[in-house]
Amino acid sequence: MIKEIPKKIKVGDNWYSVEIVEALEDKYAMGSVEFTKRAIQLNSRSQSGKRYTPTEVKETFWHELVHAILVDMGEYRLNNKEQFVEQFAIRLSRAVKSARFK
Repeated sequence: MIKEIPKKIKVGDNWYSVEIVEALEDKYAMGSVEFTKRAIQLNSRSQSGKRYTPTEVKETFWHELVHAILVDMGEYRLNNKEQFVEQFAIRLSRAVKSARFK
């Protein structure tokens, strides 16, 4: 497990498990959220066998987390706008990474 990726995360009132898998069935997906199972899955490699870098897996985590947050908020239109989700996830991950507590 990549240390910056949690095993569980709470979105609203719901806990989601987070799992890094070998490869999802959807050959175009780097990750997915299963809302009914409350699970986020992240690929460690593509269907063709290319290993994703830790940075790519972390970015995918943030992307899938944004999807979970938007559904929790009832923002289904925004949730379906992949470009919005991707750009928001990039900015969110950069903001969290830059946080200083001292």
